[in-house]
Amino acid sequence: MKLIAACVVLVAQTVLGGCASGPKPADWQLSAKGAMDRAVAAYLEGNNRVQAAELSQAKSEIASTGRIDLMARAELLACASRVASLVFEPCAGFEKLRQDAPPAERAYADYLAGTLQAQDAILLPKNQQISALATVNNAQAAILSIADPLSLLVASGVAVQAGRASPAVVQAAVDTASSQGWKRALLAWLGVQLKLAESTGNSVEAARLQRRINLVLKP
Repeated sequence: MKLIAACVVLVAQTVLGGCASGPKPADWQLSAKGAMDRAVAAYLEGNNRVQAAELSQAKSEIASTGRIDLMARAELLACASRVASLVFEPCAGFEKLRQDAPPAERAYADYLAGTLQAQDAILLPKNQQISALATVNNAQAAILSIADPLSLLVASGVAVQAGRASPAVVQAAVDTASSQGWKRALLAWLGVQLKLAESTGNSVEAARLQRRINLVLKP
């Protein structure tokens, strides 16, 4: 599972996009990247123990460089995985670094929190620029056009916070989490679908979704 662009260690596609060719990464970079990959996957899968251990390892490697920008990106990636799983809470690790973090990282933190100013959207990755500026009417098309699984779930989570997540967006998030085997994220998004079915009085659909949730919980 490749959640972080190989040519820019710790810069996830959900945070910053694109890279240029360069020299072979240092050992600390490879170690940090692998740990962050595993930390994000573990969180989305619902394995808190592994997530905590791998995130600690990644942050330890980054701390050895004294690079606040890289530590900020690692904290944001961890927070992005929570938004992808519909866990909305302050990104405390990043906020400790905000004062010294680059503008792009501050903008992404605001995007995750649903407080992004329109003029700062240009600092986001292209996928997030489109979805962040989308209105209720065109947010669906913007989000559904995102190819990267984690980026799609993050954009969908941000849309839920803003009240812009259509049933089609929710379905895409369910399908994405399911295809990746991300149990925690899948249960969160199935829960949204269940509430939608219950709110519209669709008891047949609600019962089907509950059976699916039960399968995920107790295979």
